[in-house]
Amino acid sequence: MKEHHYQTQLNWTGNTGEGTKNYRSYERDFELTGIGKNHVIKGSSDPSFRGDKSRYNPEDIFVSSISSCHMLWFLHLCSTHKIIVMEYQDIATGIMKEAKDGSGKFREVTLNPEVTVLGEVEPKLIDQLHHEANKMCFIANSCNFPIYHKPSVRKY
Repeated sequence: MKEHHYQTQLNWTGNTGEGTKNYRSYERDFELTGIGKNHVIKGSSDPSFRGDKSRYNPEDIFVSSISSCHMLWFLHLCSTHKIIVMEYQDIATGIMKEAKDGSGKFREVTLNPEVTVLGEVEPKLIDQLHHEANKMCFIANSCNFPIYHKPSVRKY
């Protein structure tokens, strides 16, 4: 089996001068970069955990990873089935359940892809390809919770 390796760099930028002296003495801000990548993702924790709501939190990044991996597989499958996708967007949602001790885990993620295709395409085939994309998605295959799909298709 072939292996692929990924590397990112995370830099905490939330030291306000006192480090982690106590729970309120530091910000949860960080910057995430991919080695050799041009852009920085500015992150923080969820606002429920003293994070900056204007920045991405790890949970946002996780849900978007599922959504983007699914999209890339779906587009690939459409190309092999001679379906011409003109537009694709998804508003993905995730539900995380927090435990009494502060830990938590995702319970589910729902993808809501809106696909615009050129010409006539059977909605049943689009549904099939979404299910196939879910089976192929590396991120989805790494999850231990259900990932639902509520696709819609429009004609270009």
